[in-house]
Amino acid sequence: MQSDPAHAPLSRRRVIGLSAGALLAAGCTGGAKREGRGNDISGKPESTEPVKTHAIVPDGALGANFNEDPTYVDKAVLDDLGTSWVRGFTMLDHVKQGTAPERLRAVESLLSMHGQGFGTILALKFQFRRKDRTLPVPGSREMRAELAAVDRVLDAVLDKVDILTLGNEPFLETRPQERRTKLNPFYQTVAKHVIGYRDEHYPEGCRTRLHMGALNHLDDPAMLSDATGEWIDFVNRTPQLDGLDMHPHVTSAGAAQKYLDYVLPRLDGSKTFLVTEFSLVNHYQRQMPKPLAAPFVTAYGKELGLGRDTRVWQFLEAVAQRPLTSEQWRDFLRMSPWFEDHKHFMRDQVTAYRETGRLAAATYGVVQGRASLRDITENTKPWMLNSLYVPRTVRHQRGTPLPRTYTVFDDFTALQRAQDRLPRS
Repeated sequence: MQSDPAHAPLSRRRVIGLSAGALLAAGCTGGAKREGRGNDISGKPESTEPVKTHAIVPDGALGANFNEDPTYVDKAVLDDLGTSWVRGFTMLDHVKQGTAPERLRAVESLLSMHGQGFGTILALKFQFRRKDRTLPVPGSREMRAELAAVDRVLDAVLDKVDILTLGNEPFLETRPQERRTKLNPFYQTVAKHVIGYRDEHYPEGCRTRLHMGALNHLDDPAMLSDATGEWIDFVNRTPQLDGLDMHPHVTSAGAAQKYLDYVLPRLDGSKTFLVTEFSLVNHYQRQMPKPLAAPFVTAYGKELGLGRDTRVWQFLEAVAQRPLTSEQWRDFLRMSPWFEDHKHFMRDQVTAYRETGRLAAATYGVVQGRASLRDITENTKPWMLNSLYVPRTVRHQRGTPLPRTYTVFDDFTALQRAQDRLPRS
């Protein structure tokens, strides 16, 4: 798909068409919100004092995702992108170990962004992938410990974050042998507990809306089972849930389409979906063992010490230690067909998600994380290629604007302008 994002025909999902209870009654107090791109609330409050307000309902919003590392992510960066939405996740293990939720960097950053008028999305991440970890059984002492940690997070963020996703990537963060048997009972228990907590503490309504956390690898038939079907069925039969999240990290646009093909026919029409992570990182990973593009080696071989047999992963490993100039980084991407031929992936995916009429919000990786440049090998997933801002692979002066990924940054801001021109509900 190569449509112009500024003129793409978008099918809008109106707030009026939401199921009963989707727009929560006014009654909970919270900081006044400015208009968010893709929101169904317009007008900027004159006062920043706490006000009685409806929950914000994003409709095709495009935001910035920092995962658990909000380094560099501040109001100036988000304003530069033109976005009013930001997303991160927090590890429940840290809370269980005694860290106050509001002191975790992702939570602290999102609460700060909320105070500055941004729409905020927080994912609760449970980690049961290790061999020595097992999903707790509902009613067990271990389950009670998990729910106690959840309560501490809820106490810190409810009515402050706009969307809470229950689970980050549950099917990847659970051991394969437990996905079909223990995964759904655990996460359904968490969801029912969060719903009960919200109802008890905010009986008149709460700003925070709930989605089930993200489905992965829906393009892989081996990952599809009765368990993934049950995940969607639970969302359908639970009216307090607005919908679910998806994370299409894929090899192609065709693989990304399989997520929509699987979820939308199964997801009740009153429900929406999030796409809080998406990328071509699996496609980029396939390039890591390959030689650098010959035109780039010809142009920069002497300057950067490159040879015809220099591999992409070797080059990125060197760049992690010695960042490039903006021109060198741009030319590396521009001269690499595996990037250049797919440079509008983000734009085309957001357009496709919006055209379903059921996208609540999508968020894209905003800034390269420090961890993405560690231990680079030929098998590494090169997350550093996905970000809108690239301060870890491009040299820049402190206090100057962060360097950007060419084409992707421009597509992101164009998508914001396209959404801003749409009529509000």
